[in-house]
Amino acid sequence: MLFIAPIDKRKQRVMKSQKIHLPVEKDVNKLINYCCGSNIYKEGEDIKLKPDSEYPEWLWNIRTEPPKLSDLDPNTKQYWRYIRKRALLRKNQMLKFIRPKYH
Repeated sequence: MLFIAPIDKRKQRVMKSQKIHLPVEKDVNKLINYCCGSNIYKEGEDIKLKPDSEYPEWLWNIRTEPPKLSDLDPNTKQYWRYIRKRALLRKNQMLKFIRPKYH
């Protein structure tokens, strides 16, 4: 006969995953002059930033925010992927309110 002991509530709390606290650089001078987090090794230092003139021109034209629907052409695959993604996100948001919550 197989006997499974009930789990103690205190042990259950310990078994939950713990948050990892990463160190945050607060030195203003280092944040301005270095690419913080670029060194993945235990030894060495982060990459020192160069003046803007040292980098290629196309680097400053890279889009950093997601595209708007009005900017996309309906005859492209990117347009329809964007539409599908937005529809899935909307559907998932709606399901949050419809699903019964079990405790």
